[in-house]
Amino acid sequence: MKLHDLKPAKGAHRKRTRVGRGIAAGQGKTSGRGQKGQGARSGGVKGPYFEGGQLPFVRRLPFKRGFNNLFRIVHQEVNVEKLAAFKKGAEVNPTTLAAAGLIDNAERPVVILGDGEVKAALKVSVHRISKSAQSKIEAAGGSVEKLTLAVKGARATIKLQKKAAAEASAPAVEEKPKKKPAAKKAASKKAKE
Repeated sequence: MKLHDLKPAKGAHRKRTRVGRGIAAGQGKTSGRGQKGQGARSGGVKGPYFEGGQLPFVRRLPFKRGFNNLFRIVHQEVNVEKLAAFKKGAEVNPTTLAAAGLIDNAERPVVILGDGEVKAALKVSVHRISKSAQSKIEAAGGSVEKLTLAVKGARATIKLQKKAAAEASAPAVEEKPKKKPAAKKAASKKAKE
Protein backbone atom coordinates (compact mmCIF):
# COMPACT_ATOMS: atom_id res chain seq x y z
CA MET A 1 0.00 0.00 0.00
CA LYS A 2 1.25 3.47 -0.89
CA LEU A 3 0.16 6.94 0.14
CA HIS A 4 -1.90 7.50 -3.01
CA ASP A 5 -3.85 4.30 -2.29
CA LEU A 6 -5.40 5.72 0.91
CA LYS A 7 -9.10 6.60 0.49
CA PRO A 8 -11.87 7.53 2.98
CA ALA A 9 -14.50 4.91 3.84
CA LYS A 10 -17.37 4.53 1.43
CA GLY A 11 -20.13 7.03 2.28
CA ALA A 12 -17.92 9.12 4.63
CA HIS A 13 -17.75 12.01 2.17
CA ARG A 14 -20.81 13.26 0.31
CA LYS A 15 -21.15 15.98 -2.25
CA ARG A 16 -22.48 19.19 -0.65
CA THR A 17 -26.09 20.13 -1.42
CA ARG A 18 -26.18 22.98 -3.93
CA VAL A 19 -29.24 24.89 -2.75
CA GLY A 20 -31.14 26.94 -5.30
CA ARG A 21 -29.69 25.30 -8.39
CA GLY A 22 -32.89 23.88 -9.83
CA ILE A 23 -34.44 20.45 -9.86
CA ALA A 24 -31.11 18.76 -10.58
CA ALA A 25 -29.86 19.68 -7.05
CA GLY A 26 -32.48 17.34 -5.53
CA GLN A 27 -34.33 20.08 -3.59
CA GLY A 28 -37.09 20.72 -6.12
CA LYS A 29 -37.88 23.90 -8.03
CA THR A 30 -38.22 26.05 -4.86
CA SER A 31 -35.26 24.45 -2.98
CA GLY A 32 -37.47 23.19 -0.12
CA ARG A 33 -38.74 26.70 0.71
CA GLY A 34 -42.27 26.25 -0.61
CA GLN A 35 -43.94 29.12 -2.44
CA LYS A 36 -43.26 32.84 -2.20
CA GLY A 37 -43.60 34.71 1.07
CA GLN A 38 -41.87 35.48 4.37
CA GLY A 39 -40.68 31.90 4.97
CA ALA A 40 -39.07 31.74 1.52
CA ARG A 41 -36.84 34.74 2.22
CA SER A 42 -33.42 34.73 3.88
CA GLY A 43 -33.86 35.62 7.57
CA GLY A 44 -37.63 35.37 7.27
CA VAL A 45 -38.04 32.83 10.08
CA LYS A 46 -39.32 34.62 13.21
CA GLY A 47 -39.28 33.52 16.84
CA PRO A 48 -42.26 32.53 19.02
CA TYR A 49 -42.52 36.16 20.22
CA PHE A 50 -43.46 37.35 16.71
CA GLU A 51 -47.19 37.52 15.93
CA GLY A 52 -47.24 38.67 12.33
CA GLY A 53 -46.60 42.31 13.21
CA GLN A 54 -49.42 42.79 15.72
CA LEU A 55 -48.48 43.82 19.24
CA PRO A 56 -47.18 40.62 20.93
CA PHE A 57 -49.05 39.15 23.88
CA VAL A 58 -46.12 39.80 26.24
CA ARG A 59 -46.23 43.52 25.45
CA ARG A 60 -50.00 43.69 25.87
CA LEU A 61 -49.74 42.52 29.49
CA PRO A 62 -49.42 45.10 32.32
CA PHE A 63 -45.86 46.28 33.00
CA LYS A 64 -45.13 43.95 35.92
CA ARG A 65 -41.71 42.75 37.03
CA GLY A 66 -40.43 40.23 39.56
CA PHE A 67 -42.27 37.38 41.25
CA ASN A 68 -43.62 36.24 44.62
CA ASN A 69 -41.38 33.72 46.34
CA LEU A 70 -43.62 30.94 47.69
CA PHE A 71 -40.83 29.58 49.90
CA ARG A 72 -39.90 32.79 51.73
CA ILE A 73 -39.90 32.80 55.53
CA VAL A 74 -41.72 35.86 56.88
CA HIS A 75 -40.41 36.77 60.34
CA GLN A 76 -42.33 38.88 62.84
CA GLU A 77 -40.12 41.85 63.71
CA VAL A 78 -39.57 43.07 67.28
CA ASN A 79 -37.09 45.84 68.11
CA VAL A 80 -34.90 45.74 71.22
CA GLU A 81 -36.62 48.82 72.69
CA LYS A 82 -39.92 46.87 72.87
CA LEU A 83 -38.30 44.37 75.28
CA ALA A 84 -38.54 47.02 78.03
CA ALA A 85 -41.99 45.50 78.73
CA PHE A 86 -40.22 42.52 80.38
CA LYS A 87 -38.71 42.52 83.88
CA LYS A 88 -35.13 41.58 84.71
CA GLY A 89 -34.41 37.85 84.28
CA ALA A 90 -37.60 37.22 82.31
CA GLU A 91 -37.69 34.71 79.46
CA VAL A 92 -38.43 36.24 76.08
CA ASN A 93 -39.74 33.75 73.51
CA PRO A 94 -42.53 33.72 70.90
CA THR A 95 -45.12 32.68 73.49
CA THR A 96 -44.27 35.49 75.95
CA LEU A 97 -43.97 38.03 73.11
CA ALA A 98 -47.46 37.12 71.88
CA ALA A 99 -48.83 37.34 75.45
CA ALA A 100 -47.32 40.84 75.75
CA GLY A 101 -48.93 41.86 72.44
CA LEU A 102 -45.62 42.48 70.66
CA ILE A 103 -46.32 39.89 67.93
CA ASP A 104 -49.54 38.59 66.41
CA ASN A 105 -48.92 34.85 66.28
CA ALA A 106 -46.71 32.75 68.58
CA GLU A 107 -46.55 30.01 65.93
CA ARG A 108 -44.72 32.12 63.33
CA PRO A 109 -40.93 32.82 63.26
CA VAL A 110 -39.64 35.87 65.20
CA VAL A 111 -36.66 38.17 64.57
CA ILE A 112 -35.21 40.68 67.08
CA LEU A 113 -33.83 43.89 65.53
CA GLY A 114 -31.42 46.34 67.11
CA ASP A 115 -33.40 49.61 67.13
CA GLY A 116 -33.37 51.18 70.61
CA GLU A 117 -31.77 50.18 73.92
CA VAL A 118 -32.34 47.46 76.51
CA LYS A 119 -31.30 47.71 80.19
CA ALA A 120 -32.75 44.56 81.81
CA ALA A 121 -30.93 41.23 81.62
CA LEU A 122 -33.23 38.93 79.62
CA LYS A 123 -33.13 35.33 78.39
CA VAL A 124 -34.05 35.70 74.73
CA SER A 125 -35.02 32.67 72.61
CA VAL A 126 -36.00 33.56 69.03
CA HIS A 127 -35.47 32.26 65.49
CA ARG A 128 -33.31 35.15 64.26
CA ILE A 129 -31.53 38.12 65.82
CA SER A 130 -29.43 40.92 64.35
CA LYS A 131 -25.81 41.35 65.47
CA SER A 132 -26.51 44.78 67.01
CA ALA A 133 -29.50 43.44 68.97
CA GLN A 134 -27.50 40.47 70.25
CA SER A 135 -24.62 42.68 71.40
CA LYS A 136 -27.04 45.03 73.23
CA ILE A 137 -28.80 42.16 75.03
CA GLU A 138 -25.51 40.53 76.04
CA ALA A 139 -24.08 43.91 77.16
CA ALA A 140 -27.08 44.27 79.51
CA GLY A 141 -26.23 40.88 81.06
CA GLY A 142 -28.75 38.81 79.11
CA SER A 143 -28.37 35.70 76.97
CA VAL A 144 -29.46 34.81 73.44
CA GLU A 145 -30.57 31.41 72.12
CA LYS A 146 -31.55 30.77 68.51
CA LEU A 147 -34.54 28.51 67.88
CA THR A 148 -34.58 26.25 64.84
CA LEU A 149 -37.50 25.53 62.56
CA ALA A 150 -38.14 21.90 61.70
CA VAL A 151 -40.08 22.93 58.59
CA LYS A 152 -38.58 25.56 56.30
CA GLY A 153 -40.11 27.81 53.67
CA ALA A 154 -43.60 29.30 53.68
CA ARG A 155 -44.84 26.44 55.90
CA ALA A 156 -42.26 27.22 58.61
CA THR A 157 -44.24 27.37 61.84
CA ILE A 158 -43.60 26.39 65.42
CA LYS A 159 -46.94 24.58 65.44
CA LEU A 160 -45.73 22.03 62.88
CA GLN A 161 -42.49 21.62 64.81
CA LYS A 162 -44.42 20.91 68.04
CA LYS A 163 -46.64 18.40 66.24
CA ALA A 164 -43.63 16.52 64.87
CA ALA A 165 -41.98 16.49 68.31
CA ALA A 166 -45.18 15.23 69.95
CA GLU A 167 -45.50 12.39 67.45
CA ALA A 168 -41.88 11.38 68.05
CA SER A 169 -42.26 11.31 71.85
CA ALA A 170 -45.71 9.62 71.88
CA PRO A 171 -45.69 6.12 73.45
CA ALA A 172 -46.44 3.22 71.15
CA VAL A 173 -50.03 1.98 71.55
CA GLU A 174 -50.37 -1.78 71.92
CA GLU A 175 -52.90 -3.33 69.58
CA LYS A 176 -55.42 -5.76 71.09
CA PRO A 177 -55.29 -9.26 69.57
CA LYS A 178 -58.20 -9.90 67.25
CA LYS A 179 -60.43 -12.97 67.74
CA LYS A 180 -60.13 -15.63 65.13
CA PRO A 181 -63.07 -15.73 62.70
CA ALA A 182 -63.13 -19.57 62.85
CA ALA A 183 -64.05 -19.47 66.57
CA LYS A 184 -66.95 -17.12 65.80
CA LYS A 185 -68.28 -19.45 63.12
CA ALA A 186 -68.09 -22.46 65.46
CA ALA A 187 -69.95 -20.53 68.17
CA SER A 188 -72.69 -19.51 65.74
CA LYS A 189 -73.14 -23.13 64.57
CA LYS A 190 -73.54 -24.33 68.17
CA ALA A 191 -76.14 -21.64 68.83
CA LYS A 192 -78.16 -22.74 65.78
CA GLU A 193 -78.09 -26.41 66.91
